[in-house]
Amino acid sequence: MSLRALWIIFYDKGENASVRFSRRFSTVEHRAKIMAGSSYVAVPEDRIFLKLLLTELGLSSPNKPYVADRDDCLYRPRSPAVELRLNGKAKLWPVLAISQGPLILACLPLVDIPSEPRPPLASLLSVSQGLTFLAGLQTFVLGSGGKLDREGLDSRVAMLPPLLLQVCPLGTPLDTIPLAGTPTASTAPTSTVTQKQPAWKTGLYRGRASVNVAVVETVRSMQYGNQSRQDTWDGVLPNVTVTLTLPPNGSPLQDILVHPCVTSLDSSILTTSSVDGADGSAFSGPYKFPFSPPLEPFRLCSYTSQVPVPPILGSYQLKAEENNLRVSVSLKLHESVKNSFEYCEAHLPFFNRNQMGVADVKVSSGQLDVSKEKNLLVWALGQKFPKSREVTLDGKITFSGSSRGPSDPLCTGLTAYIKLYLRVPDTTLSGCCVDQHSVQVYSSAKPRISTSRELQSKEYYIWNSTGSAPVSTGQMVI
Repeated sequence: MSLRALWIIFYDKGENASVRFSRRFSTVEHRAKIMAGSSYVAVPEDRIFLKLLLTELGLSSPNKPYVADRDDCLYRPRSPAVELRLNGKAKLWPVLAISQGPLILACLPLVDIPSEPRPPLASLLSVSQGLTFLAGLQTFVLGSGGKLDREGLDSRVAMLPPLLLQVCPLGTPLDTIPLAGTPTASTAPTSTVTQKQPAWKTGLYRGRASVNVAVVETVRSMQYGNQSRQDTWDGVLPNVTVTLTLPPNGSPLQDILVHPCVTSLDSSILTTSSVDGADGSAFSGPYKFPFSPPLEPFRLCSYTSQVPVPPILGSYQLKAEENNLRVSVSLKLHESVKNSFEYCEAHLPFFNRNQMGVADVKVSSGQLDVSKEKNLLVWALGQKFPKSREVTLDGKITFSGSSRGPSDPLCTGLTAYIKLYLRVPDTTLSGCCVDQHSVQVYSSAKPRISTSRELQSKEYYIWNSTGSAPVSTGQMVI
């Protein structure tokens, strides 16, 4: 989810309303213009936006309770997403607004599907994420007390420009917004002049360089106050050693990164890089990782490994024939991959076209679901490929719908792709595994040890061979 614009408005009865803060994200606005095409509506100036929003919220003219554009029975508002009518027939939607006392926070999220006819708000992820962002921003602006303080409001609004670079880079909010009172190195303004800096630079440090070293001792204790149960305590976590092994002909693991809880490691493990290329001198295991684990689940290490072929090799051909598209797909499962899936699906989206009309498509195996509203074919291949380990899809599709389907600035003309979603339990492409008996735990407790492995897809694309697909160079890694 991305934001086209953001506003903080202060409104108090008997005083003029004012926009205390606003921010427009040009990169997101450019995407909105491309996706909307001829129906694009630009974000108005702050003074125009303020007037329209207050009118829509019924705050602009207390002595004029009826406004035709807002209160007519033919108009059905869908709170909290309001619609602002500009000059002529242009409509700005969905504008999200939340208020507490005289403070109003509003944003305009990017909607990546056609806005006419109006889609249900529950189906728009950007609406729920936008409201979550506004709620977090409201918590930050109001401070720890949750009450509006004029002086505190001014100081926190002044902190927003560098803070948004961290929590909303290029208009895309991250998972969380720092809570009120959370210190950040780049949020304290030292001048009233706004300093322009690159969008990719998330913060600007001011102050004297320093190195902080802290010693923290922790202790855990279980005290029962009962002679029948023994009190326990310890000051350190148990030591554990995990060993990763490869098959005799396996490719060495590369680009290994470890969690900070790893206590010691052979330096030769960390020096193998995919950038330098593989050679016969590369360390090929076994890979031992001694560590003191934290209390919560964590990722012990990550790595890459060069593999000769992908698990599923695909061919995708898309050709234009008169008023339809001819689709031909072939997928083949490599013989080294276990033919037992938890799930396996192929998604075929079609962008920048009218909605689907007739889809006359046949598959040799699995089930095909056609979503005409989304211009999407979902091919569920099930849990096994046939004995030949090869499946095909073939047919014709017409796009004769009256409204436009989803858009993507990259997938124009015959540029299209298949995206695979798969998970194969109890297997890895590299052959890497953890032997349950090799896990050593040095602790008075006797924990239950279980190991597993699986292969799953991430950004697995097969592009149309007759289109202009983006090209990347390099070897396939996992």
